[in-house]
Amino acid sequence: MAGLSRCSRLTLLRTHLTKAPLHQGPPGSLWKLGRLNHIAIAVPDMEKATALYRDVLGATVSEQVPLPEHGVYTVFVELGNTKLELLHPLGEKSPIAGFLQKNKSGGMHHVCIEVDNITAAIADLKAKNIRTLSAEPRIGAHGKPVMFLHPKDCDGVLVELEEA
Repeated sequence: MAGLSRCSRLTLLRTHLTKAPLHQGPPGSLWKLGRLNHIAIAVPDMEKATALYRDVLGATVSEQVPLPEHGVYTVFVELGNTKLELLHPLGEKSPIAGFLQKNKSGGMHHVCIEVDNITAAIADLKAKNIRTLSAEPRIGAHGKPVMFLHPKDCDGVLVELEEA
């Protein structure tokens, strides 16, 4: 790039970056990472949080649904291109109860990303020493298999994978 003006170098770089194919997963992978399904937010007061998104911000929100097998109540907030999942503890052993003890006003709990083949994704990730929070996938709030990845292996973020 010697001899090119700064503007020309930026144009070449921009052209290369925008035309480079986006690669999803390792070569020959049996699974692909998909779209962001939702961002989950732990809330200490489900009615207040639901009213904020519905009444103040004008979003469409679902009914509150108990998920006893996960120890949570959920409400989904539709955003057009993704969703927010409001989480509130269901029972004293709820993982959300522990989260709210440390974060009294609530906060972001996890991100959920779709995968096309959760079984292959889990096997591949375990082979790469990524820990999961359960031995097998469980059925999540959307009626599909989900698996949570250990935050210590994901740069401090609790990641939920959901089969698309």
